[in-house]
Amino acid sequence: MSERSRGEKEEEEEKRHEKQEKSWDEKWRQDPVGAFVWASIFIWAGLVLLAANTGYLTRLAEGWGVPRLSTWSVILAGAGVLVILGVLVRVLVPSLRRAVLGALVVGVVLVGIGLHEVVGWDVVWPSILIVVGLSILLRGVLFRRR
Repeated sequence: MSERSRGEKEEEEEKRHEKQEKSWDEKWRQDPVGAFVWASIFIWAGLVLLAANTGYLTRLAEGWGVPRLSTWSVILAGAGVLVILGVLVRVLVPSLRRAVLGALVVGVVLVGIGLHEVVGWDVVWPSILIVVGLSILLRGVLFRRR
């Protein structure tokens, strides 16, 4: 009896693994831009953490004239840029179009949070508001119903 239950458990585990594998494949086919953006964010974060651990990030910040550059600021700014690039791909490629306003706002906010050490909050927040307002305006102009 216990051998049969072990066999059944192994079979159930195998089916669950196949189902999970199919769901990842389906997600990639349904939303390749989103999958690419997430993969790129993880790669970016790994590269930045590696640069920080080897001291290269500090040397780079000193070369830019930034006295102290936080690792997480660089990760967040890069993630924001990658999200914004994903939004641009969605807007420019008709077969990949989806709603992008939320992703655009998230991308701009991430870039703003990442850049606050370089330019300061007094520049970041007004810039975020300007970009969000422009995106709403452009959405109204470019995608209005005819």
